[in-house]
Amino acid sequence: MSTTTELLKGAAELFPDEVVTQAHVRHLDLPFGAGRFALITLDNGFDHTKPTTFGPQSLANLDAAIDRVEAEAAAGEIVGAGITGKPFIFAVGADLKGVELLKEHKDALAIGKGGHEVFKRLAALAVPTFAYYNGAAMGGGVEVGLHCSYRTVSKALPAFSLPEVFLGLVPGWGGCTILPNLIGADKAVSVIIENSLNQNKQLKGSQVFELGIADALFEGADFLEQSLLWTARVLKGDIEVERPVIDRGEAWDQAVARGRFVADSKVHGAAPAAYRALDIIAAAKNGDLQQGYDAEDIALADLIMGGELRAGIYAFNLVQKRGKRPAGAPDKSLARPVTKVGVVGAGLMASQLALLFLRRLEVPVVLTDIDQERVDKGVGYVHAEIEKLLGKGRINQDKANRLKALVSGVLDKAEGFADADFIIEAVFEEIGVKQQVFAEVEAVAPAHAILATNTSSLSVSEMASKLKNPERVVGFHFFNPVAILPLLEIVRGEKTDDASLATAFAVAKKLKKTAVLVKDAPAFVVNRILTRFMGEVQNVIDEGTPVEVAEKAVEPLGLPMSPLVLLELVGPAIGLHVSETLNRAFPDRFTVSANLAAVVKAGKRGFYVYDSGKPELDPEVAALLKQGDNVLTEEQVRARVLDAVAQEIGLMLDEGVVAEAQDIDLCLITGAGWPFHLGGITPYLDREGVSERANGKKFLAPGVASVPA
Repeated sequence: MSTTTELLKGAAELFPDEVVTQAHVRHLDLPFGAGRFALITLDNGFDHTKPTTFGPQSLANLDAAIDRVEAEAAAGEIVGAGITGKPFIFAVGADLKGVELLKEHKDALAIGKGGHEVFKRLAALAVPTFAYYNGAAMGGGVEVGLHCSYRTVSKALPAFSLPEVFLGLVPGWGGCTILPNLIGADKAVSVIIENSLNQNKQLKGSQVFELGIADALFEGADFLEQSLLWTARVLKGDIEVERPVIDRGEAWDQAVARGRFVADSKVHGAAPAAYRALDIIAAAKNGDLQQGYDAEDIALADLIMGGELRAGIYAFNLVQKRGKRPAGAPDKSLARPVTKVGVVGAGLMASQLALLFLRRLEVPVVLTDIDQERVDKGVGYVHAEIEKLLGKGRINQDKANRLKALVSGVLDKAEGFADADFIIEAVFEEIGVKQQVFAEVEAVAPAHAILATNTSSLSVSEMASKLKNPERVVGFHFFNPVAILPLLEIVRGEKTDDASLATAFAVAKKLKKTAVLVKDAPAFVVNRILTRFMGEVQNVIDEGTPVEVAEKAVEPLGLPMSPLVLLELVGPAIGLHVSETLNRAFPDRFTVSANLAAVVKAGKRGFYVYDSGKPELDPEVAALLKQGDNVLTEEQVRARVLDAVAQEIGLMLDEGVVAEAQDIDLCLITGAGWPFHLGGITPYLDREGVSERANGKKFLAPGVASVPA
């Protein structure tokens, strides 16, 4: 029994539930008399909705297929060998469900070594090898192709990436080593580091070709046929593939330095994966592939046994699984059809909502406001955004005309809403104003119509309390910018019925939003946690800690922006309003900063000016600040802020604001851009010992977002 077989057999025993990929070998005669060819097809037996992955048994199957091809190549029976995937899918890498089960460093090491030993055999065959990227290719799927002599890619390929750093790993089956040696260090850093840390950005087929990863690009309809014609011409010598000479001098070092800058700006040193990948890329400069593979094995095993990867997989599963099957949502069969949408208000937020409903539902959308000028401005905004989509080629002229015809604006709610099925308000955040709006809408809307509120912090139950039919009122809280942030907090009021709630969830799904069911509690989930978080940062500043120390203290969390930059994005006035709302609800924990109130009163848009291109404390804001003399260190600030957040999350779970801690993390990832590599927030608080310090217990069970005990 070979070492590879032993490694894979041992790993397979640890992962009995693997969805096994077969590696089918078939033979064909190439065109132009080029000779007999062996083609390996990776296929797990399911359709494209269950992508092909590499677990231990799958790798063993590929290994066995290569045994056969290797013997044929050695005997001179074939002139070349190729590898491709089932329809729409090439392969999407290692099976992460198996990775989650690993408890020992030696078992994690076996995963890396097993993949390397199998893939390296493709490069060592006695005949040229070809990878045909016919569909989605990620991680190990990309890497198996990198071991081949040549690669083709389909123009129809929708997603190609090395997403490991995004999840908390490194491309550990040759990606960090081969890719920079194939296309140069700078392009490799873009694919491995920059794209991964940019929310796992995917490449299209044409981009894969332009980067030099693939040697030829063909249409999707006859991709394999064209790839085999091209293969025949390569083998006959009619086509000679030329690749650029790789700059192994200063340019390589500069590329790695750029990668470190990108990693620092995204994760601030808080997550090790990007830096481990960059170390391997840096060392790959000498072209010693085996040295690189050995380094990948060690990095992969270390990271598999670390908390970041487990948190990354946890976050991935939250978004891909829990986000698509919301906890606590009523039976979808109760949902009513929505054939027309009303929007109360025509300001920026209301106009963004109108555009989203229009694009996703493609039903009539009508806006109302208090005067014709505002209505016209709202409709004008929607039309302008449709024109932008047309200009970018995202929609055609016919679609643009149809969408424009579906949106309208009126002053009279009775005229606009008499036949609407779903009406959402986005007016001033004041309970009296919203109660009045709903009273007016209820008087003219059909009895079945859902009345939704986009409130960010007010009580949905109180908003509905004076209505004849409070059961049809539901919270529908979007996050700004509406087109980008996926989260939608769906709030059940005290009297909201199941049919209204089911309709809200059905609409959320059509809007392609990640919906989370939330109890009607002050500021719901994201704003409550962020307000406690930012409030504690503000408190330490008010008490005397310098602004820059308070800001720097939370950098290790790797947040997308610092607290005060986030405050600027939200708007100081809105931040102040939410803190006042929460202060009324929980005066013992939520403060209203006199300094923040002074900044708002002075009409300042934030704490910083950007004259030098970098954020610097605005001298006018500095003059407004009144601070005490209690100066904390960064470590003290961080401990205090995280203790406050952990306490608040504990209280929210006790109150039943959401079903589980997983929903808190899902909300922060999709609504506030909280880092994937942290798993949201609760795995980080558990890992750092904050949960137990603040609440006396961890949020998550052992093995959930952590290495199993």
